Amino acid sequence: MSDLYTEVIVKKKTTAKDMILKSLLIAATALAVFAFFFTTLGVIALAAVLALGVADYFLLPSFQVEYEYTYVNGEIDVDKIMSKKKRKSVYKADIKDLEIMAPSDSHALDSYKNRQDIKTYNFSSLEEQNKTYTMIFKGEKGMEQVIFEPNEVILKDMKRIAPREVNLY
Repeated sequence: MSDLYTEVIVKKKTTAKDMILKSLLIAATALAVFAFFFTTLGVIALAAVLALGVADYFLLPSFQVEYEYTYVNGEIDVDKIMSKKKRKSVYKADIKDLEIMAPSDSHALDSYKNRQDIKTYNFSSLEEQNKTYTMIFKGEKGMEQVIFEPNEVILKDMKRIAPREVNLY
């Protein structure tokens, strides 16, 4: 029997909050450069330029995010790709730990919606027209809620492996 392997890449929508933070960071850097060249602040302005330059280098790539779902035989790995350069593994789970999976707007998830003991991970594009699914896992540190946008191959295989836990409607 061959392994089922599939990958899905989802580009996260840039939110207004992201744009504001990015703009403020760039404006603060420009203001610090201006202060260095045109005021008598000297060393203080230079320290601000250096600190903001380092912050720009590390924070600006984090505003352009893609999520890559890798699904292999009932195990799902989620990687966060920043600016198409940096990759970081952010979540791993096995379908055997799945309690329920359903479309995010499904009534099957109603009993989990207002619980305070569930840690939520949103690995979706945040585009309203895209259909998202929510998985509830029994994790090592308690219940975990994962929101993502799988393709049909992942959905069909998850339904095959865990037919009672996976609701596709």
